[in-house]
Amino acid sequence: MGVITYTDDLTSPIPPSRLFKALVLDSHNLIPKLMPQAVKSIDFIQGNGGPGSIRQVNFAEGSPISSIKNRIDEVNEESYYYKYTVIEGDALAEKLEFIVHEVQFEPTPEGGSKNKMTTNYHTKGDIVFTEEEIKAGKEKVLGMYKVAEAYLLQNPDAYA
Repeated sequence: MGVITYTDDLTSPIPPSRLFKALVLDSHNLIPKLMPQAVKSIDFIQGNGGPGSIRQVNFAEGSPISSIKNRIDEVNEESYYYKYTVIEGDALAEKLEFIVHEVQFEPTPEGGSKNKMTTNYHTKGDIVFTEEEIKAGKEKVLGMYKVAEAYLLQNPDAYA
């Protein structure tokens, strides 16, 4: 099994507390509402959102991926850190054992946030995961982030 790691750094005018609430603590409600063309629903099938919880993301009809299951590994509301593992679903296909995502939201002096996202792709055997496959996955995650950020900019009282 190999591990391929990618890191993205983003800045946002939104404070880390609001982004964390929207994208982590309430994403199961917010993302399907903001992106119904992409995400049909996000349901907890085990637990209530804390470590050990299992969350299923059901994608909209016509999507190449029907669903994925995430295990929440760590949620720290004080440091705005979130870690989860994709443990099951079409996104893993024949190439991946699992995918670990880590997100850290940090405040900036300007009142916004600096957000570091690290993704570890754990491949099966000697399988090679292509740059195009990784880019496609990253674009979907960044797309959700940008949609939520735009919503928070347009609704300054949301998640305040």
